[in-house]
Amino acid sequence: MVKTKRAVAIRAILALAAIAAAAGVAISAGLAQTATAPSASTAALAAYAKALSQFKAVLAERRRQIDTKQPLPNLPGQALYLARNLMMSTYKDLTDAQPSRIGRRNKWSVPPQYFDADNEPLIDEYRNLFDVMQAAPANAQNSPTPFKDVVDLGRAIARAKGLDAANAETAGRISLALFFAETNGNQNIGNARSNKYKGSLQTGVAEDANGRKKWAAIKPKIASFDPELIARDNREEARLGNMDGRYNHWINVRNGLMNAHAELFAQIPDIVRTLPNPIDQMKFFELIQIVPSPTKAALRSGNLLGYRVSDPKIMGYLRNNSMFAYGKSDRARTSANFREIMDAMWLFNEKFERTLAEYENVKPR
Repeated sequence: MVKTKRAVAIRAILALAAIAAAAGVAISAGLAQTATAPSASTAALAAYAKALSQFKAVLAERRRQIDTKQPLPNLPGQALYLARNLMMSTYKDLTDAQPSRIGRRNKWSVPPQYFDADNEPLIDEYRNLFDVMQAAPANAQNSPTPFKDVVDLGRAIARAKGLDAANAETAGRISLALFFAETNGNQNIGNARSNKYKGSLQTGVAEDANGRKKWAAIKPKIASFDPELIARDNREEARLGNMDGRYNHWINVRNGLMNAHAELFAQIPDIVRTLPNPIDQMKFFELIQIVPSPTKAALRSGNLLGYRVSDPKIMGYLRNNSMFAYGKSDRARTSANFREIMDAMWLFNEKFERTLAEYENVKPR
């Protein structure tokens, strides 16, 4: 019986080695020498090797479809997104089981326990495919100054809400961060994972209309101190005609900011006192985009960072935006406070570092 179990285990290890080799995953010497019943480590390695192979296959399939001009499925990015998440999730399970596998730093500063830097070319291809799948339509109305536009609009809205010059600049910088968070700084794009959200700030039809209504109410006040900005706004409205406003960069940014964020600009001084780190400020406003109700409740509570979320629906929204999404240990979480949530937003860090760099190029001198 012992020999039979040992033979089964050896066959399992050999099969695992074949799967791992096909996926390009190395098996440690210690694991290869372990001829006992399959352990958590061997199961984790098998799951990761399978997920990595699947991710490569989905990337290759989408690339082939694009290059041969075949019709793409509805929501063509969703399969890629899920496959990427599974790869990262199973890698986190693997490094939990074998901490020695945690490797070198990657170029996006993703915590290395979640991502093997050897897979950087796969994520480059992933991003390239998304660039194609959600490219702006040919008739989209781009701006030659997309970053400056966002900052100018955020600043003007903040001034209309009564902020002084310094806090209005903070609002402009935060607005630019939202552009990077939503679209990586790309104008007028579609969404390969949703048929609802479009444009530079990724709004739905109702959100865009609500933002437009709020802008109309605030526009006369902005005209009193920044007539040049209002002249630009009038030109963009004339340019738009009957087109979907979400495909005009200026108008979609304007409406997106007014819809979700403008009402909180007046509270920026208090937010900055609580969150002195500019990237934390950006994360807070991105959470207004993702989970507005609990984020506003946390701000009202007087204990923003300590405010705890436990609603399974809200935790699901966070996971769908890459927080607590990878690995069994993270996904087992049933609650988190806002400090923990912001710390889990590490996939946004690179976007917000880019925001800081671009803001330096467009801020007033």
